[in-house]
Parts: sequence; structure tokens; C-alpha cells
Amino acid sequence: MSFKLRRAQRLGGASLLLLGAATSALAEDKSSTEIPAVTVTAPSPIVRRAVVPTRNPGRPTRTARARSHERTADATPAASTPAAPQQGLLPVVTNQFATVTVVTNDEIRREGGGQLGDLLFSKPGITGSSFAPGASSRPIIRGLDVNRVGIVENGTNSGGASDLGEDHFVPIDPLATSQVEVVRGPAALRYGSTSIGGVVSATNNRIPDALPNCAPSFLTYGMPTKAPLASAATSPCVTAETRSAFSSVDRSVESGVLLDTGGGNFAFHADVYGRNTTDYSIPSYPYLADQTRLVANGRQPNSATRSDGASIGGSYFFQGGYIGAAITQNDALYHIPGIDGADHNTRIDGHQTKINVKGEYHPDAAAIDVVRFWAGATDYRHNEIGLADPADPNTDGVRQTFTNKEQEIRTEVQLMPFNARFAEVTTALGFQVGHQELSAPSPDNPGTLFNGLWDPNNSTRVAAYAFNEFKFTDATRAQIAGRIEHVELHGTTPDFPADFLPDGTPQAAISRNPSFTPKSGSIGLLQDLPGGMVGSITAQYVERAPKAAELFSRGAHDATATFDIGNPNLTIETAKSVEVGLRKATGPFRFEATIYYTHFNNFIYRRLTGVMCDDDFASCGALGAEVNQAVYSQRDANFRGGEFQSQLEIGALQGGIWGIENQFDVVRATFTDGTNVPRIPPLRLGGGVFWRDDNWLMRVNLLHAFAQNNIAVIAETPTAGYNLLKAEVSYKTRLDRNWFGAREMIAGLVGNNLLNENIRNSVSYTKDEVLMPGIGVRAFANFKF
Repeated sequence: MSFKLRRAQRLGGASLLLLGAATSALAEDKSSTEIPAVTVTAPSPIVRRAVVPTRNPGRPTRTARARSHERTADATPAASTPAAPQQGLLPVVTNQFATVTVVTNDEIRREGGGQLGDLLFSKPGITGSSFAPGASSRPIIRGLDVNRVGIVENGTNSGGASDLGEDHFVPIDPLATSQVEVVRGPAALRYGSTSIGGVVSATNNRIPDALPNCAPSFLTYGMPTKAPLASAATSPCVTAETRSAFSSVDRSVESGVLLDTGGGNFAFHADVYGRNTTDYSIPSYPYLADQTRLVANGRQPNSATRSDGASIGGSYFFQGGYIGAAITQNDALYHIPGIDGADHNTRIDGHQTKINVKGEYHPDAAAIDVVRFWAGATDYRHNEIGLADPADPNTDGVRQTFTNKEQEIRTEVQLMPFNARFAEVTTALGFQVGHQELSAPSPDNPGTLFNGLWDPNNSTRVAAYAFNEFKFTDATRAQIAGRIEHVELHGTTPDFPADFLPDGTPQAAISRNPSFTPKSGSIGLLQDLPGGMVGSITAQYVERAPKAAELFSRGAHDATATFDIGNPNLTIETAKSVEVGLRKATGPFRFEATIYYTHFNNFIYRRLTGVMCDDDFASCGALGAEVNQAVYSQRDANFRGGEFQSQLEIGALQGGIWGIENQFDVVRATFTDGTNVPRIPPLRLGGGVFWRDDNWLMRVNLLHAFAQNNIAVIAETPTAGYNLLKAEVSYKTRLDRNWFGAREMIAGLVGNNLLNENIRNSVSYTKDEVLMPGIGVRAFANFKF
């Protein structure tokens, strides 16, 4: 028996460094199978090889010219086609200083989901906000959401408005995504202090980083097989992929087509996708507080969705690097479930146009290894549409509009490793600048002081960061990282009458221009241990500046059923964290275990006061008012918890291998007086069995979420526990191209919530009115041409 990791390659003229993350290896009786490494693109500016030592670890550092030659040699296609990797292997990343969750392309295709929060809902330490399941669900990491979790696509901010309201969609669709990584710890510093909780990074081939290769291969299913830089005489190469699925629970139909082509020094990509769903089925009556409303056909009222998008991009390759750009359009029209949403036929019509540019250059220099840059510009707008009077259909129209115009540039320079006697040191330096303009007007009260959730505001961020990695030996590595940024915000706070504020302090309607300079740092140690295990410990100090919504809000927010009052006197939020991890990526038993503790000084949150309001200040405290008054406030808080997941291959069975897998996660969050931080995920425990061979994957899993009774003192209710049972079978194979032109296929069936349980998500603002989808079967089929 042997276990191997395919090393990350530097690919041809593009000179692309791909970070090889250590992955699982399959133990088979009397055979040896090479398992390709999961390519991790987001975690760290320091790009390294996989965690396993090289064959000759004692050799001296190569010169830049030798390294450049090796990149070209490594890119040469192998003479024989490697065996297809098996599905369902638990990807464990062992060469990062904190936990990295990887969702591979095959798993995305099997799991589906219209939003990243849906895709990641059951991952250890992660869940989704599920405000509108399938339409608006933002990832929540270790109980932290919105302003503490970053979402990026191909290295730049997603650029939507999902951090401004839980009912807003994330403009990244899993149907057009080929890999998702959830990055925690020090590596998140490269994206900004608003990523204390972590970063969700989605990648695809919209900006090609290498030329496509038409040779059949399973190693990069869902992404074009990559080839070295071709000569002008090289014949053009074209690959295509179709992705399609049908789900019974919401009668959804989804389909996408991806096209990659290239030749000479150019590569191009295009994709188009669409999804349509009806109101989804639910196990029972959804509204806990009102049992009198009509719910027809056992479906969640007002939960239908429609989304589509398209992108086109291309790259030019030159000696030592490439530069590319893409333009992407995302559109969504979806309904908002819940009592108020159903009464007013509330729906959101959203549109985003995004332009991305990125590039990479490996100079033939003694000091600089690689220079990378990313740039993005987003124009986002959505209208919140509904009835002003539920009894009058003629009052249907736009009730609120959100706009976000955002630009970002980030550049990194990675220096050549140098020998500092006590260690080999690699340094990466980065610079980032961003600008954002927000508005949220409402046509209901034009020209009034309280028109919309806030007045137009803007912010500018400038930051610099550095990562220094120390390789003491092949088994011992350390990292020291730091970031400093300057944030300037410009907005207006309205005149809040004193008796409408809990502390009785009057506030003038004046223009405010607060500025902040948050500083952050981290230190980490990574140690190889006996038995193929790797241990890690990291400590972080992260400061976060308040965001515009926290400072300038002054109106009703239907999504959270709150009347939000911003606090222009908010100060910098500080998080001090320690994380300890133990991971194993090879052998028949693979696992990762993490425990963490974070102390927040001046934790910013919406504090519910117990006062009820409607859509203006005059209604606060009035009889019959329907939304909770919420004031952005600060208190010290403690978050602690842990995560575990494992996969054990027990033995051979019917030509394949079978085994068991399990998972566990818990987070406990309290203020320093012992009261609970609101909307925290419950303790979850799960496990199951699997069987797989080179083509088939069969799996059954049960995830039990315990009841969540650790709730906030005001306006939060307990959440019952549930059992989420899932089963799946999928088949992946090469095809005879003479059949209908396809050369690869993956197809399967996935059963969700097979016990038809009532599932309410404790982190959702609408959990007492919105049930998660009931029993359903999803059929999918993807073909690569």
C-alpha cells in the first residue's frame, strides 16, 4: 500500500503557482492509487508546495533561472493519463496555519444550492442565514456573519449588498462556481479586517490562468485541463461543459453551459446559467405565532425564485506571466417568505454588473519571485417590490432601492526565499485600496428626512499587509503577519428625538466624517507530528472599523423586522483569538480537529430595546407597531467553540471500499455579563456510511442539531432541534466520444431531508415564520465535451 500526493505544478508560460493542499489518499487492498491534490487558491499570499516533504529536502534553494526552467518542465503533459480520482474523499488541508474548508467541484455539483449559504449549510463550523432558502442565504462562520465574514470571487469582493440586509442575495451562484474555500485565521488578513470570522472564496475560470488542454483528464473536472503556453502554430483547443439539475422539493430546473478555448497566446472563457423554482414544499404549518393564515398545498408561501447570469473573459499569456479580464452579469428575482412577505407579495429584483481584472508576472530577478494583482468594479442595484396596502393590488410597486458601486485594487509581491541562518524566510507584501458608494432610497416618502434606511454614504479603505513565513525545518514552520488600514466614511445621521433613543441622548441631523485606522497582527506555528499528523497554533489580534450601516442607519428594515438606529459614536471593534488544530490528510483515517477562543472588545451588534416601531420614528412605542427597535451598540463578548470531522475507510467491499464518517461543531457566545449573544448556531453532531470505487459514490448521513435555548434576553425565541437525513448516489466516468461528443460525465441522485423534519434555523431572523425545505430528491447530470 502506498499513499501519494500530486505536487502542485507551475504551469508553463503562465508561470502560475498553484498551492497544493494535502488531501486524502485511498487505501485499497493490493493496489496503489494516486490521489490528486486539492488545489487551494485562496488561503495565503505565501504560495508553497503540498505539506509532504520533497524527495530531497536538503538540496539548496534554486536560483530564479533554475526555478523558471523547472516551471516549464513541470508543465509538460504526462505520457499516460492518470487514473480518475474517486469522489467523496474528505479534503483535509494540512499546510495552512488555520482550518481551511474546501468544497470541490464534484461536491458542488452533487450538493447544488442556489446560494453559498445553502451550499455550506452543514459544514462543520459553518451554516447559512437562510432568510429565503435558495434565494438569499449568506454563510455564517462560527456564529459570525455579515460585517465579519468576507465573500470573494476570483480574489475580489463579491460586490453585492448581502452584508447590508439578510434578505439580499449573494451575487455568486454555485452553478457557475468550480470550487469554494472557507478560510479562517491569519490568511484572512489579506482581504481586510472585516473578515474576522473568515473568508468564503469562490473560484472559476472566468479569467483563464492557463491555456485549455483538450486531452481527456479527470484531474480538473469542472475546470479546463491546463496546458503550458502554446506557440502561435498551436491549433486552437475548445472544451465545453454542461451542468443541469432538477429538484422535486421546489420543482426547480437549472442549467449552465461553460466554454473554454485558446490557442497561441490567448485563452477565452464564456458561461451562461439559469435557475427557476416554485414555492418549495414544507413538512407542516410554517407560522408559529399565527395559526390562522391559509397555507395552500403544503408549500412555504411566497418562496419562488428565478436567477440567471452570464460571463465572458479572456487572458493574454506572455513570457513569465499573464493578464486577463472578465465581465459578468448576475440577475435575480425572488420572493421573500414569511408573514409580512406573503401579505405584501414582497420580492427583490436584483442586478449586478461586475468587471474583474487579474494578472501574474514572474520576473527573472534575484529578489522577486512573483507579482500578482487583482482589480474589480461593481455596479449593483436591487429593487424591493411589494404592496403598500396588502388589500389593494393597485399599490404594488417599488418600496425600497439599494445600490452599491464599489471598486477595489489589490497587489501582492512575493519575494524569493532567503536563508536567514535560523530559517528559510519567504515574505509577501500587499497593498489594497477600495471605494464604496451606498444608497437606500424609498419612493414612499420622497424628500423626507427619513426616506429609506439611510442617506447616500461612501467609504474609502487603504491598506498594506505583510506575511513572513519561516521554515525552520521541513517539519517546523512559523508565520508572522500584519495589516494596517485607514478607513474614511462620509454620511449623515438624522435628528433622533431623545425619547426614541433608549439612553435618552438627543442626536442632531448632521453630516459626519469619521475615520479609523485599525491595525491587526497574527503569529502561527505549524508542526509535522508522528503518524502523518500536523499540529497548528495561531494567535491573532484584529481590529475592525465600523461600517456605514452600523453608523448611519435610521429607518425600518423589513428583512430583520427591526427599526435600525445607527450609532455614529461607535469605536473600533477588537478581536483577540487563539486557535489550536490537529489534522491528518493521508491514510485510511483522515480528520481535522480545531478548538478556538475569541474575546471581543467593543463587539458591535444590533441591540433590541423592547420598543416596537413601524416605518418612522413617530410610530415607535405606538400601539400596534410591528417591528423591533434596534440600536447598534457595543459590548465585550466571548466566543469559544470547536469543530471536528473525520473519514475512516474500513475495508474493501464489492470492488470498492466502504467506511464511516462523522462531524461535530459547537459555538458558545456570551457577553461578559453572562447573557447570550443573539442568533448563534446550535450544537450539531452527525455521521454516516459511504461506499465508493473509481466511478461510484454512495453515501447516507444524518446530522442532528440540538435545540438552541441559549438566546438573547429580548425578542429572541428558542429553536427546536432537528434531524437532517441525506442520501446520495452518483456515477462518474469517461465516455466514448462517438456517442454524442461528450468525453466525461457525472450524474446522480441526492435525497434531502428524507425524514421530512420541521427544520428551523436558529440564526435566521424569520425562523418562526419560515421552515426549511421538506423532503426532496435532486437529480443532476454534467457532461464535459
